[in-house]
Amino acid sequence: MTTYRTLGSSGLQVFPLALGGNVFGWTADEAASFAVLDAYTAAGGNFVDTADVYSAWVPGNEGGESETLIGKWLASRGRRDDVLVATKVGSHPAYKGLSAQTVKKAAEASLRRLGTDHIDLYYTHFDDESVPVEEIITALDDLVKAGWVREIAASNISPERLRASLDFSEREGLARYVALQPHYNLVSRDTYEGPLLDTAADAGLAAVPYYALAAGFLTGKYRPGTEVESARAGGAAAHLESERGRKVLAALDKVAEERNAEIATVALAWLAARPTVAAPIASARTVEQLPALLAVADLELTESQLAELTEASA
Repeated sequence: MTTYRTLGSSGLQVFPLALGGNVFGWTADEAASFAVLDAYTAAGGNFVDTADVYSAWVPGNEGGESETLIGKWLASRGRRDDVLVATKVGSHPAYKGLSAQTVKKAAEASLRRLGTDHIDLYYTHFDDESVPVEEIITALDDLVKAGWVREIAASNISPERLRASLDFSEREGLARYVALQPHYNLVSRDTYEGPLLDTAADAGLAAVPYYALAAGFLTGKYRPGTEVESARAGGAAAHLESERGRKVLAALDKVAEERNAEIATVALAWLAARPTVAAPIASARTVEQLPALLAVADLELTESQLAELTEASA
């Protein structure tokens, strides 16, 4: 029986793995995207993560392709009420930054592409330090008051700006961030651990880490002398060059063997057990890649296994 987790101070109950939508409309076409969404929800998954910019980097794309595919899937399956959709504002080529006007226009465009009247969790994708936090929070609060957005969250933000945002929300009685989406995994701990994690923990925010599998490195398929066919192979393989990367891989191999589990599952289980973390994000191009990700819902590592992985990744 899957245990769902509460997302920070919100009432949202989420599956312990968020399905990343960055591949939809990029390395997964419509049929593959629908198949992955079908399999994820059939296994109890209810938390889909996307952004308005996905996948503007692909030649011929303009951004919004992932939201459009998710919207088509929601409509064709009639699943809007039992799937929580998270998307992000600030990076779409036509809606850059976080001015109040941009936030409103971008939200309208996201709702249109998703074919829905509300977004469950709306993140600022990258903080825009040219805009005062007061303006950003007020713009997001307007969306909540209008019923367009249920809960708000932040990604890629400094501890100082996060604290200032939370303080302003509390002082003025406005919508308040309930979650944070940091870059965090076994081989990338430095960005999140420290002042940012402390701020999130102190404020009761839930972390929903991206790059949870380090662009595929933590699946174990990247080994010395192997070539992997993937759009993200370069970034993942770079971890093999570092001592930390090699140590982590060795520790993952050992724990995976002890638990008769996939390496990716163990890497996600370590992350899911970290302070503040509610649900790591991982994406799948094919249905075959999903079981190892979904298995995190049923794998609880022992204290000594967690400690071993933590030490290897220090």
